[in-house]
Amino acid sequence: MTPQRQLRFWLAGLGILILALWILSDVLLPFVAGMAIAYFLDPMVDRLVAAGLRRWLATTLVLLFFGLVMLACVVLLVPLVQAQAAQLADLLPRVADWVRTIAVPWAERLLARLPPGDMERLRGAAGNFAGDAVGWVAQVLRDVLTRGLALFDVISVLLITPVVAFYMLRDWDEMVATLESWLPRQHRPVILEQAREVDRTLAGFVRGQATVCLVLGLFYAAALTLVGLNLGLVVGLTAGLLSFIPFVGSLVGFAGSVGIAVFQYESWTMVAVVAGIFIFGQAVEGNVLTPRLVGGRVGLHPVWVMFALLAGGSLFGFVGVLLAVPVAAVIGVLTRFLLRQYLASRYYAGSGPEGTRP
Repeated sequence: MTPQRQLRFWLAGLGILILALWILSDVLLPFVAGMAIAYFLDPMVDRLVAAGLRRWLATTLVLLFFGLVMLACVVLLVPLVQAQAAQLADLLPRVADWVRTIAVPWAERLLARLPPGDMERLRGAAGNFAGDAVGWVAQVLRDVLTRGLALFDVISVLLITPVVAFYMLRDWDEMVATLESWLPRQHRPVILEQAREVDRTLAGFVRGQATVCLVLGLFYAAALTLVGLNLGLVVGLTAGLLSFIPFVGSLVGFAGSVGIAVFQYESWTMVAVVAGIFIFGQAVEGNVLTPRLVGGRVGLHPVWVMFALLAGGSLFGFVGVLLAVPVAAVIGVLTRFLLRQYLASRYYAGSGPEGTRP
């Protein structure tokens, strides 16, 4: 088979794979989640197998431990979140009073300065926006009530994901060996080298970034709770979780916590303290945590990660978000490989004295 026909063959296969993902995106969530869990836990199972346990027993023990940890987190967080919800209920009257005494009079004074024609256009635009918003909410509620997708997704994730994770984790080594046996013999060493590079990139980024998110979430939650901020636990944990998307976690946490602090505290000093917590956290993340735990060796630039997450979510929903980082890692590794091939080829170096590289 000529190189041109091989290229057409692999491009056709890639196109069929993307089309299948797009068609089946509504049912892929528990399977993608199960694969992600299996990939994350496989090193632990390998260590237990090396210690002498059977693969199925090691898989069972690791998944049980993982499930117990998740259950413990839920049991510990639910009472704390309920307490935070009570604090929010206490804060709402202050927000309503601020809107009634400050925001509404300010808006009325601002609108009084507008010409009558601009006022009518503003009323019309507000009415159209309200109508569109109500229609959108009604459509969402209609979809939920008639199709029941939300309930189905929750049930499928809770029931199917553990089963998929178990079988994927138990048969992980056999599946990898089978896939290796299907590789074309002529290009097998090169493909395996790039696959190992993808694995190193993905493992380094995901595990390192997960540690960064955990450390930031615990720091923000503890610091905001210590200063007495209402909903500090929820805001801090949310900011840490969203830190998987570069800069988004800190921005969301900063805006949310400062907004709550403005209504809660009488002194601007406490508002500055809350803002300083996130400024300090962002500085520690950028100068200590990310360089040490993730580092530049993984080859995934923050801008590339943000683009991948947004593009994946836009194309395939939550499944696309789960697949975004692995796909970004694959594309990054392949791009660097193709760039090395190009720099070593005559297309870059040219031929003759003028094209010879120093």
